[in-house]
Amino acid sequence: MRLTASPALVLAAGLMIGLPSLAQAQSGSWDFAVGANTDNRSKAASKSEGDPSVWGEAIWTNDSGFFYAGPAFETVKSRGSDLEVGVSAGIRPQWAGFDFDLNAAHKWRLDSNPGVDDDAWEFTADMSRSIGPASARLRVQHSPDGAGPVKEWTWVAARAGWDFTDKLNASAEIGYRDQNGSTSYTGYNVGVSYALTRALELDLRWHGTDADSSDEQYKDKLVAGIAYAF
Repeated sequence: MRLTASPALVLAAGLMIGLPSLAQAQSGSWDFAVGANTDNRSKAASKSEGDPSVWGEAIWTNDSGFFYAGPAFETVKSRGSDLEVGVSAGIRPQWAGFDFDLNAAHKWRLDSNPGVDDDAWEFTADMSRSIGPASARLRVQHSPDGAGPVKEWTWVAARAGWDFTDKLNASAEIGYRDQNGSTSYTGYNVGVSYALTRALELDLRWHGTDADSSDEQYKDKLVAGIAYAF
């Protein structure tokens, strides 16, 4: 299915391209990534009504690696909006052998239908650990007032992964999303990722939920993705 480049998407892409010149003047370093997926899945549910999506992000990290911040965009299909943009900031402390990632993000869905609640705050706390080829992560996400008709929601998920080689990884995640104003559901994904190069990675993943399968947003689906980091 063909993706149409809206003016907002072109503007977002232009911002991503122009940021390297800004990075040269900052203390710390910038990392950039762009990608595409056959479906935009978040918390096991589709944000693009099952259609392909593209995304991009730029992350600035200070010299110690403790603090980071940056903008991001992704294409969606939600009540008139085809593009979601956001700005986030976070810290990455370590304690008792565990890695933590505490993040706050503000997101906007551009050109939404009149009267639609088109912005939201989202807070994320990750606790992870790796031992040899095995890895595990516990994630808690919360929004006091989501976009659209969704009000307060919370997502709690556990993920486990295994590195078969330095290029091939398999992982599985299961979580529960409690939503005020929309469907609450259990969601999961399981799949593999393969690094073609140090910068280019492929991902193939099955997503599913126990929500009403007649809604495209919650249908089970195999999703392929590609990401390029630079």
